[in-house]
Amino acid sequence: MERIWLQSYEPGVPADIDPDKYTSLNEMFFECFEKYRSLPAFTNMGQIITYATLEQDSKAFAMFLRQTLKLEKGARVAIMMPNVLQYPVCMLGILMAGCTVVNVNPLYTPDELLHQMNDSQTQAIVVLENFAHTVAAVIKDTQIKHVVVARISDIFHQPKATLVNFVVKYIKHMVPAWNLDNFYWYKDAIKLGSAIPFTQVQVKNADIAFLQYTGGTTGKAKGAMLTHRNMVANMEQAAAWLSQMLGSEQEIIITALPLYHIFSLTANCLTFIRAGALNVLVTNPRDTKAFIKDLKRYKFTTLTGVNTLFNLLLNQPDFATVDFSRLKLCLGGGMQVQEVVAKRWQDVTKCRLLEAYGLTECAPAVCINPMNLNSYNGSIGLPVPSTEVSIRDENRNEVEIGKEGELWVRGPQVMLGYWNQPTETANVLFPDGWLRTGDVATIDAKGFVRIVDRIKDVINVSGFKVFPNEIEGVLVAMPGILEASVVGVPDPNHGEAVKAFIVRKDPDITEKKVRAYCHEHLTGYKIPSQIEFRDSLPKNNVGKILRRLLRHQ
Repeated sequence: MERIWLQSYEPGVPADIDPDKYTSLNEMFFECFEKYRSLPAFTNMGQIITYATLEQDSKAFAMFLRQTLKLEKGARVAIMMPNVLQYPVCMLGILMAGCTVVNVNPLYTPDELLHQMNDSQTQAIVVLENFAHTVAAVIKDTQIKHVVVARISDIFHQPKATLVNFVVKYIKHMVPAWNLDNFYWYKDAIKLGSAIPFTQVQVKNADIAFLQYTGGTTGKAKGAMLTHRNMVANMEQAAAWLSQMLGSEQEIIITALPLYHIFSLTANCLTFIRAGALNVLVTNPRDTKAFIKDLKRYKFTTLTGVNTLFNLLLNQPDFATVDFSRLKLCLGGGMQVQEVVAKRWQDVTKCRLLEAYGLTECAPAVCINPMNLNSYNGSIGLPVPSTEVSIRDENRNEVEIGKEGELWVRGPQVMLGYWNQPTETANVLFPDGWLRTGDVATIDAKGFVRIVDRIKDVINVSGFKVFPNEIEGVLVAMPGILEASVVGVPDPNHGEAVKAFIVRKDPDITEKKVRAYCHEHLTGYKIPSQIEFRDSLPKNNVGKILRRLLRHQ
């Protein structure tokens, strides 16, 4: 369709970016090392590494992989760590060695890890010691030849390092017993690599930078092949969008979402390395006391998250005492940002909560709301530069503006395909470059896109389509409800019925009160016929509520 969204772009944002500005991510890293050498780059648990140290250690890790482990260009190397300082060092080092990063959720079960390692044919893995027992449980059934084990204490100097290691292992019991026949300690790997002069590997923009696995919501997780060009393109798209926001002082971004997730990887890590920012890594955002302590330590300018994270913070009494004087960008993605959360967030922080949209297959950004937006508008924003979108019907024909259909995307950030999955790739990615997202959406005359719901989550009640997002938005707006999720369940009379799972913050909320409230805001067939109160709802690694588990349960 015609790029009608360009009329709504903020002044200064270009219609297109150059996806070939850098031959690889590595070229961008080297430029940043030179430009920001003396600035702090990442901080975690009170420790800081500068861009100079990041360069030194990542180059050392690259040479360790190439010379000590003898890994060839294109070899898959997994990272199984939460947000700790070793993550960016290893990630940059793997890319500088010409290898491919395979990001792994450290909370994976042995079965999940086994699938991902065998599917990706990973040859080496870097793991935080807290999760080494999972690697030890499956390594004999994989192609993994090399293991590097990092410790939380690695980032501290003596004698604090010894004390932290003792507390983590023997006081807090955070390290389950593990046994591996052959492995390297992370600090030894850096030491070995440091003794070898760094030499560059020729990496092209068509080379695969990341095998980024999807959540596996419809079956086994699939590895999206994201090239250096895909990642550079999305980084440049995000940078162009943020260009009017970035100031002369160093930006400070709070990274509570895990770096192994594509949202945090591109939006927080890569884009803000390019900007020379300080990245504050939050290892465990569920520890809200420690999280808010971090927020109070830094006069941060940017915070990204998902709706449940923002809601969690808003319900902590100390959150309102944080200094928000420099905060200018709050970006929500990963799931729908609910209006009640966005409005309350703006009231507390005085900074609007902007919604964005992306998916693993697009590295991930597709749409972002303009930076000059004054308040929540219910849309996921406008397609970013060099991106096309189209709303299609079931016959793959484009629908009229304002009509619902499946959102399709085309642009330089769209993946090559799924790793070793030609059939799965052909189902979603077409030869002309269009990618099917699986999301029901609309687009208005000004180019703003709105997500209605996931196609697979739409509930059919006696032939009427019911969208869970709409009902959830009504439920969480009811005073006394903390969280809600809606799914379709089998019904002998109507085909499907609407069931709501609710977490209360007011124990006096009853089914009768919920239905009475819904009657005021929803037509009859949309009102939940079944309501179940729970203490919590199942979530994935970034806090997105998992409807599929609720349906299964």
